[in-house]
Amino acid sequence: MEKTVQYELQKNIKRVGHIGIPGGGQIVVDGNYAYVGHMKPPHGTTILDVADPKRPKILSMIELPDFYSHTHKVRVVGDLMFTNVEQNDRHFLRISDQLENTRNRLNETLGRQPTDTELADGLGIDSKRLPELEAVLKRGYENGGFKIYDISDKYSPKLLSHTKTYGFGVHRFDVDEDYAYMSTEMEGYVGNILVNYDISNPIKPEEVSRWWMEGQHLAGGETPTWSGYTNRLHHAMRVGNEMWAAVWHAGFRVIDVTNISSPKTIASYNYHPPFPEPTHTVMPVPNLVSGRRIAIAVDEEHAHTPPGRLHGFMWVFDVTDFSDIKALSAFDVSELDSPWSRAPGLFGAHQFREKIDDTLIYLTWFAGGLRVVDVADPMNPSEVAHFIPSPAGNEVAPQTNDVDIDKNGLIYLIDRNYGMDILEMTI
Repeated sequence: MEKTVQYELQKNIKRVGHIGIPGGGQIVVDGNYAYVGHMKPPHGTTILDVADPKRPKILSMIELPDFYSHTHKVRVVGDLMFTNVEQNDRHFLRISDQLENTRNRLNETLGRQPTDTELADGLGIDSKRLPELEAVLKRGYENGGFKIYDISDKYSPKLLSHTKTYGFGVHRFDVDEDYAYMSTEMEGYVGNILVNYDISNPIKPEEVSRWWMEGQHLAGGETPTWSGYTNRLHHAMRVGNEMWAAVWHAGFRVIDVTNISSPKTIASYNYHPPFPEPTHTVMPVPNLVSGRRIAIAVDEEHAHTPPGRLHGFMWVFDVTDFSDIKALSAFDVSELDSPWSRAPGLFGAHQFREKIDDTLIYLTWFAGGLRVVDVADPMNPSEVAHFIPSPAGNEVAPQTNDVDIDKNGLIYLIDRNYGMDILEMTI
């Protein structure tokens, strides 16, 4: 007789509160407030009062003026809130770069102008979406960059500045009291690079430096050794005088920013190929673990093609000696551990909380929910708790996207499509 699989949807974690809000790309908690950057326009950024975690309530929602951008990332320093501004649906719209060349090639091959169906087939897209590409070529996109708001009044955020960059604009970023560290496209470069801004005057941030991988600076005469946008900065996190940079299909880099005006690469490690999913985030654990300095990296489930292809997962690296970085271990979640592992959407890893206090790593795993992993033994990372939310709204599967923790240890979990959970560890 066939046995029914029993899924353990939560272990050592319980739900304290929930609120139905549009899907989020990032959540940060500061004091009694939570800030959510939403994935899709017209939803921009939401500020919530979470003083009573059982009953979170919305204080304000910033809506976007059009559907051309999204502001799915957010950070807060004091009374300043920072959001990215990035072209919405950028991966699809990038195909517009190929539109004219494809039309000309087909015209030459066919001896006539191609039909819309033939042109769409040449681009590998649904012909119904061809007008979108035509429209973006005509319209262009010039709003990419980042915004800074005064949030001293949480009910009425006030826009202080909109710094424009180039191309798609800013994807992800880090910020502190002095500088903003933006991952953005810039004119003359291929793929995102790091641009650092002095934010002492938030009304007019000033660029102080740039960092890029050799091969990205086309205008400077460099030639990439890769094709397209496979090697680029995803984002870099500041830890002391180091920036820890995930560079997609090029692994990760460590950058010395002791002199912020002159960032220098001091470590490099690339494990692609053979591993197919790109490096999303990398950060060191604050103290030595078993006598080693270790770093955690996570690969994002980005374009998974089953069956057989590896899902995105978490790495543990020995980074004691930057000239001899070693992979020590990995942590993965089986498809058997979630009832939605093969539902429409993504299953594997996405992100971990971008502040590491001890050896506990808080990982978001798309349809695998939240996984709390202890790396006290860096050779054998072990899961101590997990929580898989049931699909909310009209979604067919959870898509757990980002996580943060408040001063009381409560966990805030945002879904890419819909909903926010507030959780509590029970161990």
